[in-house]
Amino acid sequence: MKKVKSLVLAGLLAFAPALGLNGHALAQDNAVAAAPAAANAAAPAESANAAEAAPAATVAAPPRMKPTEGIGMPRPGEFTLQEQFTSTGHTARWLHDKMLIPLIFAISIFVLILMLYAMWKFRRSANPIPSKTAHNTMIEVIWTVLPVVILLVVAVPSIGLLADQYKPAPKDAVVVKVTGYQWYWGYEYPDNGIPEFVSNMLPEDKAKANGEPYLLAPDNRLVLPAGRPIKLIITGADVIHAFAVPSLWVKMDAVPGRLNEKSFTIDKPGVYYGQCSELCGARHGFMPIAIEALPPAQFDQWVLSQGGKPAGAAAAEKTADAAPAAPAADKKI
Repeated sequence: MKKVKSLVLAGLLAFAPALGLNGHALAQDNAVAAAPAAANAAAPAESANAAEAAPAATVAAPPRMKPTEGIGMPRPGEFTLQEQFTSTGHTARWLHDKMLIPLIFAISIFVLILMLYAMWKFRRSANPIPSKTAHNTMIEVIWTVLPVVILLVVAVPSIGLLADQYKPAPKDAVVVKVTGYQWYWGYEYPDNGIPEFVSNMLPEDKAKANGEPYLLAPDNRLVLPAGRPIKLIITGADVIHAFAVPSLWVKMDAVPGRLNEKSFTIDKPGVYYGQCSELCGARHGFMPIAIEALPPAQFDQWVLSQGGKPAGAAAAEKTADAAPAAPAADKKI
């Protein structure tokens, strides 16, 4: 019996260190398992305290601008071009109203007078024997040289206008990608970090409630700054569309698989309306365009309200990204 007790006692003494180590390890495992739970329990409280200490800064968008009757839209009974609000638009309207229309009117009246004179002078009753005259050198020189002079006079400002229309935008221009869809528009501001949003036509009741012309008013406008150069990159997603705003002298095809560019500067703030100007399907006449030109400060406010970055911040980031990394200083031993 004493021998049995001695053996049991010896076995307990032999296994005592192992049991002690296992118990310590088990306690460590329990502590490690409890630590994440305690951290997770404390995390919401810390997040709440941080949120209370530093609330997220939000910027409200400027109020939606009201359109002005007759500005940026067609007027009842209007027979000339809409009032223009870009430099190329001013040149085009001057060329149309001050040069081409008077010239066309004068030539039409002159040709009408010649026709009436010839019908009266060379009528059969007054000239029973028809004239045998075949050539008149002076008249042939005049009707050859005069049209050439007229075409040269028209060509000089026309070529200048064409060159201005396709002049590349400066580096600091506000860039917007415009995509035509069946049947709505999509706008994206890549340099400002604003993702694409779509623009659909408003129903008649909502357009009238907003004080906007029906068939020209969309829910989301293309917001641009007045007084700053703008570059539109225009493309199509499905078929050919055409982005056209007459009062800004802007019209460019939106072709799938191709990026077309249009640059301009809007003279003053306002709302300017346009429409798709290319037959693109059943709802071609129901994809309007509305450009809301804001003062530069309000445009920057709008960019911030959309979660984007104003021009200055975006340019600074670009410069920082483009700057080469400074070489590491040599360590002296």
